[in-house]
Amino acid sequence: MNGNFYNILNQNFSNYSKNICFEEESGRIWLYEDIENLASSFSAFLNQSGLKKGSKIIVQIEKSVLAVGLYLGCLRSGIIYVPLNVAYTSNEVKYFIEDINPDLIFLSLEKKSEHSALLKNIPDLKSIIFSGKEEDEFFHKINNIKSDTAIEVLDENDTASIIFTSGTTGKSKGAMLTHKNLSSNAFALNNIWGFKENDILIHALPIFHVHGLFVALHTAFLSGCKIIYFEKFSPKRIFTYLKNATVMMGVPTYYSRLLSLKDFSKKACKNLRLFISGSAPLTETVFNEFEERSGHKILERYGMSETGMITSNPLDGKRIEGTVGFALPEVNIRICSQEGEILPNNEKGIVEVKGPNVFKGYWNLEEKTKKEFRDDGFFITGDIGKIDKNNRLTLFGRSSDMVISGGYNIYPKELELILDEIKGISESAVIGCPHNDLGEAIVAILISDKKDSISDDKLTKILLESIAKFKCPLKYFWLEELPRNAMGKVQKKILRENYINVFTE
Repeated sequence: MNGNFYNILNQNFSNYSKNICFEEESGRIWLYEDIENLASSFSAFLNQSGLKKGSKIIVQIEKSVLAVGLYLGCLRSGIIYVPLNVAYTSNEVKYFIEDINPDLIFLSLEKKSEHSALLKNIPDLKSIIFSGKEEDEFFHKINNIKSDTAIEVLDENDTASIIFTSGTTGKSKGAMLTHKNLSSNAFALNNIWGFKENDILIHALPIFHVHGLFVALHTAFLSGCKIIYFEKFSPKRIFTYLKNATVMMGVPTYYSRLLSLKDFSKKACKNLRLFISGSAPLTETVFNEFEERSGHKILERYGMSETGMITSNPLDGKRIEGTVGFALPEVNIRICSQEGEILPNNEKGIVEVKGPNVFKGYWNLEEKTKKEFRDDGFFITGDIGKIDKNNRLTLFGRSSDMVISGGYNIYPKELELILDEIKGISESAVIGCPHNDLGEAIVAILISDKKDSISDDKLTKILLESIAKFKCPLKYFWLEELPRNAMGKVQKKILRENYINVFTE
């Protein structure tokens, strides 16, 4: 039996061949048979380029339907797909290339130019400019290739994709997701969220992470429904399409920005059956105001790069603000102490999870992988939560310092290492503070070296040379010293308390 997840998707593409798969903002329509042919053409191109089962490609390109075709072509051929945030700089991409050692890298024209110096120092790495536009020469080359009819025979535990996620040290880790991980999550979500052939999904998420690439696309593909496909999120543009859709997936920021539109109302949402939120905590304020304005209770779910989706509030049943619902079918969750002791209901501890959705390990980090799993196979998420008597999970933050801003994970240590090297700064502490739009926003607490002064604008300019814009602090504060405990560790809890209202007052 072929464990290749694409083997399942391909059957669906054939079953729904004449259904509309993608409708772009331009009006361009792609049928399911078009997507099947696109995946086949990309698969043939990759195979003709010398790539084979187990080869790895890094992808840093803009969102497009053709980009989805590339991803599906990789699945079809058993090639490991490694998507990167399009905002990552050369400094960040260099690390990913050194870690993954890819056989090929796909870059947008802008990124190819930005990474020119980096690529010059890696002459053996072949790079391809990929704009995602049908009129480009590369697409014509793909389109003229004789389609590949063979689907690579794989074991379900073969790696399909590596998704990078960082730790508190700031060093990124590549989570290896298998074909079984992807298929089990897709079937579970498609079922519990009630996806049908007549659904119409609004897709405005980026496709370089789990939410947009796997959760949204796979559930739609399994149902044969239509996807209204936006290159970027724009509340005004989304608003004009709400009347044509039945389902929307987004991060909390999307919903807070829809609420900023004066015409957003129950009338605008009359055909919608479901709004789904994830990638960051949904505030009770947004949850309640959204229900009041739209008549819909947002369905919040919980997942992470290493596991796909873990829990979800029910489609039919009570959705409680501040909670992330129940474990998915075949997924087991529990709450444990730091030492691994299983805690009873209603006690806070670390969320641990086991199931077919859980990744098989971190790329090139065998020891790290072992430390993140209990002896009985449960993965230690690092998130703090409790399970009530009805088995509903509520989260209370993370055991690390990680900040989630606008749906993106940001790791303070990465910024602190850069800030501490800037002339004029002797020490730094980076925290996340509540933000009505982003959920959390970055604040940098700085200690001057008493020798040089430096402006906020200059600090941001220096940071942008090394990191993506979404990671940059929105505010900087200068102190005489940082609060520390008896062991000399900076007490970020005190800093968070001191600056908790910096964006909300």
